[in-house]
Amino acid sequence: MERIECRFEGIVIDFERAKAVARMIAEEGNEFATLMSWYDRDKGVHSPHCLQCEIKGEPGWEVYGRNHDGRVRISIDNDRFVFIYS
Repeated sequence: MERIECRFEGIVIDFERAKAVARMIAEEGNEFATLMSWYDRDKGVHSPHCLQCEIKGEPGWEVYGRNHDGRVRISIDNDRFVFIYS
């Protein structure tokens, strides 16, 4: 899985803006990119949220994204927000 890190300085990025940035990146070269899983550290929430908290030390949402054709992992501001797209 490709890993991309985005960092912002001088502006506070909320979840919706981070999601929009991640979508633009994921759709570069793949207009059919699908959001498989995500994480919002500020609110302590993730999706899918029905998964176990950890699987062998990794968050369940991240394992889910990777195992469901996750192609790219986009981290915003050092994993403050993470989006996994197919």
